[in-house]
Amino acid sequence: MGKMMMKKHTLSISHHCCFLLSLFSIFTSSKSHNYSDALYKSLLYFEAQRSGRLPHNQRVAWRDHSGLTDGLEQGVDLVGGYYDAGDHVKFGLPMAFTVTMLSWSIIEYGEYIAGAGELEHAMEAIKWGTDYFIKAHTSPNVLWAEVGDGYTDHYCWQRPEDMTTSRQAYKVDENNPGSDVAGETAAAMAAASVVFRKTNPRYSYLLLQHAQQLFEFADKYRGKYDENIEVVKNYYTSVSGYNDELLWAALWLYKATDNHRYLRYVIDNAHRFGGIGWTITEFSWDVKFAGIQVLASQLLSEEKHQTHKSILERYQSKAEYYICSCLGKNNGTKNNVGLTPGGLIYIRQWNNMQYVSSGSFLTMVYSDLLQKSNRKKLKCQMGDVTPQELLQFSKYQVDYILGSNPLNMSYLVGFGPKFPTRVHHRGASIVSYRENKGFIGCTEGYDNWYGSSDPNPNVVFGALVGGPNHKDEFFDKRGNYMQTEACTYNTAPLVGIFARLHYLENAILHASY
Repeated sequence: MGKMMMKKHTLSISHHCCFLLSLFSIFTSSKSHNYSDALYKSLLYFEAQRSGRLPHNQRVAWRDHSGLTDGLEQGVDLVGGYYDAGDHVKFGLPMAFTVTMLSWSIIEYGEYIAGAGELEHAMEAIKWGTDYFIKAHTSPNVLWAEVGDGYTDHYCWQRPEDMTTSRQAYKVDENNPGSDVAGETAAAMAAASVVFRKTNPRYSYLLLQHAQQLFEFADKYRGKYDENIEVVKNYYTSVSGYNDELLWAALWLYKATDNHRYLRYVIDNAHRFGGIGWTITEFSWDVKFAGIQVLASQLLSEEKHQTHKSILERYQSKAEYYICSCLGKNNGTKNNVGLTPGGLIYIRQWNNMQYVSSGSFLTMVYSDLLQKSNRKKLKCQMGDVTPQELLQFSKYQVDYILGSNPLNMSYLVGFGPKFPTRVHHRGASIVSYRENKGFIGCTEGYDNWYGSSDPNPNVVFGALVGGPNHKDEFFDKRGNYMQTEACTYNTAPLVGIFARLHYLENAILHASY
């Protein structure tokens, strides 16, 4: 028995040393960046996107209070939340996905975020969103899913502090359902309840109550939200439908409650809802299947889930199709994610970086999953992939974002010596309200600021812009919104990745001494 234990211990040490050696190779074979600084700046971005009355500890000083009458016309308090991008509409679906991904970042990599001194800021970013969702969920079967509309908003180029555009609010309810937005908001609140469980148990419980009610509402009254809130159609249409959000919400509720009713839902609806049917090569605010499949794969490592092994393994098979597609290891070009000549994930021309950050997050999470499991390799159609190769891929994508690319351009605004300076962002592109409180009207913003070739007067630190085209080309023009506009859900997955890379790099430095 003693010899057996010693052998296992020796193997464990040997494996750990091999892993450290492979990490050393990954971090020394290519240029690394200051991931701690990137993490710090990424969390600043969420403060720049805040709507509502800003707190005394607001660090982004060029912003001020805005949207203080949101919901007033409808008799509800909808002050708060986030502007999704460079405009001032509060879109519920992408906002909820942002919060889900911020929460998942902490759930996976919270100790590393804490080690970098940023856990409090990360939790504040989540709470700013969930506080708003609590307000927006005014009764069990009512969720206010949007404030403002893109049509009137896009006619104006104004600071949020000067807004004169419509602040009409739109809801989903029993007669006008929105299973996708209600499901994603349930997922966000369930995931956030896990984050706050130890530090703020009362708040965690409140979030869980809302999440459970929203899930029941989404499941019982099924329908696509964009069929009932038509103003969202040209901006955040739910192309994938709502089945993925229902599975996604159920999985997060299972993680939050350990209630097998939610796991049973994921198992029973696996085929009918596409969880084990869809093979997907993107993960986004709209299409959640790859994220669902990775979450379900994590359950296989626990003995209590072995009764559902066959279905969970089918989820895992689809997760691995996605992971293999990122590395170009599936048979046939159409079954793989596209890459630019510089090696960046490329899905489509409009805001492509969202797919880079979300894909990098899933490949890193799966790398960790493989590393912890008995399976040390992922078997793709075109060859085996090790956890180290997945980590290397994720790091490569992030390093490209941070400046290791053909243009030596950081696409994370404010990071490094060269980054986009004409970001398509109303607030950043106009003189700060704190500096000049004189009213700037709808067309005045377009006349004096939008068309200017000067850099933005305010740097929106941590914003991940849409990024380069399929040829690695990037044109830093304010009107080039496909490339220069940033979104909250672009940056959210990076929070966990930056923290993980910062930790690994430090671990290698300490091990080398």
